[in-house]
Amino acid sequence: MTRAETCVVACAEAWRGDGAVLAGYAGLIPQLGARLAQLTFAPELLVTDGEATLLRDGRVEGWLPYRAVFSMVAAGARHVMMGASQLDRFGNQNISCVGPWERPRSQLLGVRGAPGNTINHATSYWVPRHSPRVFVERVDMVSGIGHDRGAHEIRRVVTDLAVLDFETPDRSMRLRSVHPGVTVGEVIAATGFALTIPAGVPATREPGEEELKLIREHLDPHGLREK
Repeated sequence: MTRAETCVVACAEAWRGDGAVLAGYAGLIPQLGARLAQLTFAPELLVTDGEATLLRDGRVEGWLPYRAVFSMVAAGARHVMMGASQLDRFGNQNISCVGPWERPRSQLLGVRGAPGNTINHATSYWVPRHSPRVFVERVDMVSGIGHDRGAHEIRRVVTDLAVLDFETPDRSMRLRSVHPGVTVGEVIAATGFALTIPAGVPATREPGEEELKLIREHLDPHGLREK
């Protein structure tokens, strides 16, 4: 069992119970998670090739023209797992710049679809390196809005250390689980703001035998997830 495989399952779990929504993702681990969910507990999930084709286990099952994606976004019929260069305790996301936005030290992607995603439908995040550089007290620029700015729903944050959610009275970030081999103290030290820590923090669910076989032999036989 590897950390990457645990992260794939944690990403898959973010889509549990969503029904027939379009799964969007940025990065290989969330992509594997969406496909794993579709093949196991969420067969109704719609998975795209990233352009216009809907796929089921690699086979074409439908066509989704670009113009139709905006209708799904506006209707809330999408759950995307994006990346984040910075995240704060309410789920405000930055993928635009580092430093003052008027004169940034580094220019990143721009806001892209983050404003529309976060105001219209469920959004989750995948962070491959959990560190205080990503989890900051205040993001340098708000690309995707958080719960304190009217986000529809920031569902989960999956990192290489833990799973976090916003199931608190003020909808601020909470430690949901730590991955096997990770301590609560390590997550706290890698986070640049105060997390809500429940009395008992469980370990993140590990993949079962069927899920491991799907990941290793079917979804990612070349082991790209480990990179």
